[in-house]
This record gives sequence, structure tokens and C-alpha cells, in this order.
Amino acid sequence: MDDRQLLRYSRHLLLDDLGIEGQQKLLDAHALILGAGGLGSPVALYLASAGVGRLTIVDDDTVDLTNLQRQIMHTEARVGQAKVDSARQAIAAINPDVIVDTIAERVDAERLTSLMAHADIALDCTDNFATRQALNQACVATGKPLVSGAAIGFDGQISVYDPRDAASPCYACVFPPTQEVEEARCSTMGVFAPIVGMVGTLQAAEALKVLCGVGTPLVSRLLLIDARGAEFNEMRLQRDPACPVCGHGPSRKN
Repeated sequence: MDDRQLLRYSRHLLLDDLGIEGQQKLLDAHALILGAGGLGSPVALYLASAGVGRLTIVDDDTVDLTNLQRQIMHTEARVGQAKVDSARQAIAAINPDVIVDTIAERVDAERLTSLMAHADIALDCTDNFATRQALNQACVATGKPLVSGAAIGFDGQISVYDPRDAASPCYACVFPPTQEVEEARCSTMGVFAPIVGMVGTLQAAEALKVLCGVGTPLVSRLLLIDARGAEFNEMRLQRDPACPVCGHGPSRKN
């Protein structure tokens, strides 16, 4: 780190658990963020401000006026722009040293696996069940940790799935890809603006902890947030030995 970086990240350097060594790990890290909306906004901004050296942001959508109630990375002046381009501008304004790669397309498991081969961690900030499953499959295939978050209405949830930990379930252990899922969309269900900030900020915190090796990540735990009652509850998760993705199920790819 040069003198400017020592000053910029000085409040991290003062933390005994993080310090210079931890900050250097962040500067050397590469995170993939899938989704640049309500969750992706605080995730991208906090990872960038914290000094994660490279971010790959994947989203095929454009900024809409209805997004601005909760997607704090975007502005009214950027309505109509690709969200990844808007994200790049927002990140550059906070920390121009961060390298930002953008992919403005819908990606499948094969493409995500290729991307995750070059990343250290993935953050699931989507609202699409099939895409979540594809990212989980990519993380299991490449042995990379996944920080998954979701929010709708006044409710949110977050967990960390780490294939490097033998006891950790993957996303498919908890939410099997064969289950019937009714997609909950913000456009029809509504979403309380701060809940995506609460979940996204926690996702960023969990990712930074994993990258630095600090604290106890939410591995094998699902944190449930009820913003209406200001309640936080936790569920313990177990790995499914018959999981088709990380276990010995019939459709596992070796």
C-alpha cells in the first residue's frame, strides 16, 4: 500500500482483527456481484469503499424510475442506462482505484462457472430463483464461497455457503432446485426501501469477513430479518448428502 492508501483505509488498519494484512487481502481480492439493484447497490458501494480491488458486476437490466426508491447506486439522471454502467459511475465516484468489470447480459451456469474461476467470492443479489441456482452451481464447481441475500416486503434473509467447509450446505441443499417456487417480484409485491439496504450491507460485511478471515461468517446459518418488528432470527442449516449439486444426488456434475 502507498501513503494515500494507508490514509484512505486507516480506519480499517486500526482494527486489530483486520489491520494492514487484512486490508491487503481486500485490495488483492476479486468479487463477483450478480445483480445491480436493491441488494447489489449497497453491496457494490461498500465493497468498493472498503477497498476490494476488483469487482465484476453482472446485470442485464436498465435503470428505471421505479428503482430509485431503494436502489441507491443509481440516480434519476441515469434512468435508461444499463445498470452496470450506472454502477461503474457510482463506484468510480467513491473509489476510482477499484477495477470494475461489467457484463450487461443474462448469464447461465456455464458462463458463471467461467467467471467464478477468476473470482474469490460471489454475492447473490438477484431476485430470480433459477439464476440463484446457476450461481450456486458455479460456486460449488469452482470451490468459491457464496454470500446469498434476498428481500421482499418487510422481510429479508442472508446466508453464506462455503464449499471449502465440509459441513457447509450449498444453496441447493436449503432450497432444492426441483421445488416449486412462486417468484416474488418487487413490481407486484412491493418492498420496504431500507430492507434491501439492511440485507445488502450485511452481505457486504459477510463477504469482507470471508475475504479477510475475520470473525464468524454466516456459514450453516440463515439470518432472517423482519423490519416491521425489528426482529432478527437465526436458523441452523445442514448439508444434504443427497443434494444434486454438492452431495451425491443423480444430477451432480463431477
